[in-house]
Amino acid sequence: MTIFSAREFNQQVSRARKAAEQEPVFITERGQPKHVLLSIEAYQALTKQGQPITELLGMREVIDAEFPRIQGSPRAAELD
Repeated sequence: MTIFSAREFNQQVSRARKAAEQEPVFITERGQPKHVLLSIEAYQALTKQGQPITELLGMREVIDAEFPRIQGSPRAAELD
C-alpha cells in the first residue's frame, strides 16, 4: 500500500501518479486517509462492479490500518 501525506502528494505528483499505475495511492490529511488515487483502468474496473471498493482492491486491512500522525502545523498547499 502506498501512502502520501497531502504535503508529499503536492510536492511529488509525478511519483504518486507512477505509483498509482501499480496500486492505489492513499493520500492523508492530518494522519487520516482522505483520498485515493487510482489508474483509469482500476477506476473503470471498480465502477463496473457492485462490491465495496476495499474488497475489490483486496485491501480490507485499509479500514483498520493505523496511519501515522503528521507532526507540525498544517500549512496551505502551494500550487503553481
